Amino acid sequence: MSILTSIEELLSGKKVEGSRMEFKEDWNPTTIMRTVCAFANDFENQGSGYIIVGVKEENGKPVRPVLGFNPDALEKVEKEMVGYSNLVQPGYMPRLSLEEIDGKHVLVIWVPAGSNRPYKVPDDVKVKKHKTYNFRIRVNSNTVIPNEEQESELIQLTAKIPFDDRVNTHASVNDLDFGLMREHLYQTKSKLHSESATMKVEELAEAMNLCQGAEEHRFPKNVGLLMFSDNPKKFFPAVQIDVVEFPEGAGAKQFEEKTFDGPIQKQLTDALSYLKANVIKGKVIKYADRAEADRIQNFPYDALEEALANAVYHRNYELREPIEVRVLPTAIEIISYNGVDPSLKQTDFEKGRSIRTRRYRNRRIGEFLKELELTEGRGTGLPTIYGGMKNNGSPKPLFDTDEPDRRYFVCELPIHPDFLEEIEQDEVNEEGGSIGGVIGGSIELTPRQLDVLKLIEQNNKISITQIAKELNIKSSSAVDKHVEALKSKGVLERKEGTRGYWQINPPKK
Repeated sequence: MSILTSIEELLSGKKVEGSRMEFKEDWNPTTIMRTVCAFANDFENQGSGYIIVGVKEENGKPVRPVLGFNPDALEKVEKEMVGYSNLVQPGYMPRLSLEEIDGKHVLVIWVPAGSNRPYKVPDDVKVKKHKTYNFRIRVNSNTVIPNEEQESELIQLTAKIPFDDRVNTHASVNDLDFGLMREHLYQTKSKLHSESATMKVEELAEAMNLCQGAEEHRFPKNVGLLMFSDNPKKFFPAVQIDVVEFPEGAGAKQFEEKTFDGPIQKQLTDALSYLKANVIKGKVIKYADRAEADRIQNFPYDALEEALANAVYHRNYELREPIEVRVLPTAIEIISYNGVDPSLKQTDFEKGRSIRTRRYRNRRIGEFLKELELTEGRGTGLPTIYGGMKNNGSPKPLFDTDEPDRRYFVCELPIHPDFLEEIEQDEVNEEGGSIGGVIGGSIELTPRQLDVLKLIEQNNKISITQIAKELNIKSSSAVDKHVEALKSKGVLERKEGTRGYWQINPPKK
C-alpha cells in the first residue's frame, strides 16, 4: 500500500522531519525492527515514522541518487516482516510500500504511531531462542533503549492516545468523505491517489490510517472526521475559526464577525484567503537617495499564516471553543484554547528561538498539515513568525500563555509602524489629548500599551480588572505586565491617596 505523500517529498525532508525518518542501505531486520518498535511507541507524540530501505545516509540526509532496493525481494521481505512483527509485544504490523525514484525502487516502511503502546521488541529478532526484549524509543534521530526514567514515562503513556488519533465510536466510517480523502492524496502527490480510484470508502480509510477495528465494527478516528468529513461540527461543536474585526478598537461596540467552518484544513485556507484579501495591505516606500524601494505590509502574511496554522494544529478539540482571530486597528490577535503545553514557559516565547514541546497534542493533524505545506516542520513555527515580522520591519510578536492557568494562548501581531503612524495621526487630529502627545513622542509603545493608555485617559481611576474587561483580555495578570511596562518607560505612574488614580506623563524631549 502506497504512502500518503510522494517519495520525492519524503526524501526532501520538507514535509517529514529527520527525527521521523531512518535510512537503510539494505534489508537488515534486526535494526529495522528496533526502529519499528521505537516509531510505534511514539514517545514524544510526533506521529508516523518512515524507514526507507535502499538509501545511503550522510549526516542525516539521504544520498542521491539512491542505491535502490531489488523489487524481486519484496515478497520475501513481506513474509519475513509478518513473522518479525509477531515478535513485537503487543503485536504490531507496519505498512510496506515499494516506491520508485531516481530510476530505481526503494522500500518504504511506514510506521504509524501505535494504539497499544508501550511496545517491546527482541534485541535481535533473528535469534531463535532466549530472546532478550527491550522497549525502544526515538531520541532525536536515534533509536535507543529508554533509561529508567524514560521507561517509567513510556509506561505511563499506555492508552494515552492523542485526541485526534482516537477512535470515535459515535460515528461511522461512511461519515468520511471519499472525495476529500482523494483530494488530499492528489495535493500531496501520493501514488495512493491513482490506486484509490477503485477502492471503497472503508478501504481508503484503512489505507490512510483513518479508522480502526475489525471489519464488522470499524470506526473512524477523530482526525478523519475533523479533516475528511463535510461537517466536523456535527461531531465536535464549535470547531470553527471566527474572524472578528473591530474597526474602532476592542472597547467599541461595533464589530463584524465572519465564521469559517467545514474540514479544518479548509477553515484554515479560507480564513487566510479572507484575511489576505480584506485585512492585509501593502505599501511601497521610495527613497530619494536610491532607486530600490521597500515593500511592506501592515501585517506580514507569512507570520500570520504560520500563527493561524499553529492555532489549528495545537488547539484542544475536546473544548467547545472556536479559534478567534481579532482584527484590531493596531494589531491582530489569534486566540486558541486551552493553552500551550505546561513544559513551555512565557520566556520561551519571548526569546523567539525554536522550541519543542514535550508532547504534541494533535500528532496526526500536524502530519496532514505538514503534508499540505500549511505549517512548518517541528519546532520551527516560532522562528518563522519572528522572522516574518522582522523581515517586514514590524515590531516583535507578543505572546500570552496565561500562566499559570493555561486556559488559552494568544499570539499578537502588532501593525507595522508606518501604518500605525497613519492611524495615530488620525486619532491625534480628531481627539488630541495626552495620548496624542505620547504617540507623537520618542517612546516606542506596543499597540496593547496604547489601548491601555486610552482607557486610562478616559477614566484615570479605572482598575486593572476593568481594563482587562474592556479590552476582552481574560487574565488581569496580562494587563499588569502592560502597566508595569508603561511605568518603566515613564509614561504612566500611580498616584496613591484616599482614592488612587493614574497619571499619564508626556514623553520627555
